[in-house]
Amino acid sequence: MISLRNITKSYRNGFKRAFVLRRVSLEIEAGEFVTIMGPSGAGKSTLLHIMGLLDEPSDGEYQFRGTPTSSLSEKQRTELHRTQIGFVFQAYHLIDDLTVYENLETPLLYKGLGRSERKSKVAEMLDRFSLVAKQKLFPSQLSGGQQQLVGVARALIIEPRVILADEPTGNLQSAQGEEIMQTLRNLNRNEGVTIVQVTHSEKQAGYGDRIVRLVDGAVDEDVAVDAGAATAA
Repeated sequence: MISLRNITKSYRNGFKRAFVLRRVSLEIEAGEFVTIMGPSGAGKSTLLHIMGLLDEPSDGEYQFRGTPTSSLSEKQRTELHRTQIGFVFQAYHLIDDLTVYENLETPLLYKGLGRSERKSKVAEMLDRFSLVAKQKLFPSQLSGGQQQLVGVARALIIEPRVILADEPTGNLQSAQGEEIMQTLRNLNRNEGVTIVQVTHSEKQAGYGDRIVRLVDGAVDEDVAVDAGAATAA
């Protein structure tokens, strides 16, 4: 599904070039749950943003479902991002002046869905994530865990082929974080949604299938997760 070949990201810093990613190559198959780890400044979020078409590499090739993303027009990139890639952010990124219902509906408006279909899909997500009673509330009226559940529901409502999660439990208490990780794992195990997450937590990494460790912008390790690691942690 995701193929990265020698992905490099660099910036000009005076007369020098500062490297964020150095020749990163990864293959992520449909239905995998992959965790990207590494110290601060290792390039984790930059790599995730490139996968989500929010950023572009300086060099290398990124293929999404066999299509080189460099060959896509800006319109095609936007369409791909809106219809096949769901994002879950550490800071939730909900729209403050929209209700829960309206936050969930917004991605469907971008897709151009009709009113009745939007209503049906939003109702399904509200029920699925036990948010029916919260649908008229604004983000500021929700707990952190509830806001992140809305964020997951919003990512899922477009029926994406992959969910990219950047520190999805970073701002949550332990119990709330567990709920979010269980939700992501259930989506992966039961519905085959491909998930790529960035986290500093070894315990959260245990919910996935593989751990890719970055050091100084390069892949240092790519290993399978020991079965049952999440529950044992």
